[in-house]
Amino acid sequence: MEPVVLTVDAILFDMDGTLIDSTPGVLSAWATFANDYSLGDSANIVHETHGRRLYDTLKEYCRVNDETKLLAEIDRFEDEVIAGGPKALPGAITLLKQLDQPDKHTWNIVTSASNKYAPRALEAAGIPIPAGLVTSNDVATGKPHPAPYLAGAAKCRVDPRNCLVVEDAISGLKSGRSAGAKTLAVCTSTPREILLASDASPDYIVNDLTQVSARYTNGKIEVTLKL
Repeated sequence: MEPVVLTVDAILFDMDGTLIDSTPGVLSAWATFANDYSLGDSANIVHETHGRRLYDTLKEYCRVNDETKLLAEIDRFEDEVIAGGPKALPGAITLLKQLDQPDKHTWNIVTSASNKYAPRALEAAGIPIPAGLVTSNDVATGKPHPAPYLAGAAKCRVDPRNCLVVEDAISGLKSGRSAGAKTLAVCTSTPREILLASDASPDYIVNDLTQVSARYTNGKIEVTLKL
């Protein structure tokens, strides 16, 4: 298949599962919380909560409604994920180096993680931290609501309709589409057949970021996808 080339004003990346792999830590943390709160099968919870904010999922699954305790439990959960050793996913660092221009703010990270966890995870994985990083603390409503990616586009000062959202989670893809952006799914955590059968309806699908390259042309980003 011939590569697909598209031109956008900005690229908005999800973090966990798109740029970094924190799977060992996430599995460990949910196993701990499933034991502490008698939740049953932690692996099933990992699948059901992927891409959503801990603020929302700990409320839903662990019934933690006291705000002080909830924030403390988010910290405890995220500390265990960090201990698991987040790592950059294939192609992530290379692609971000292609986008790294000191005078340009044409890419951003939009994550469901907190403002405490996200910088630590990115640093541990060797991923640069963008000035406009959007975390769960920056929006009132998390993915699949469009608010996170609308905020990400606003930080880049571009129209979300001229953005490409890169995501591995169905909830994130729905968030990006609802924000009006084009969406690119990476099959790093969710199999292609599940993505295709879902209501996320990504515009493009690749196995991982090694199939994506970018360069600047006439003030915009030219993205090449080897589908």
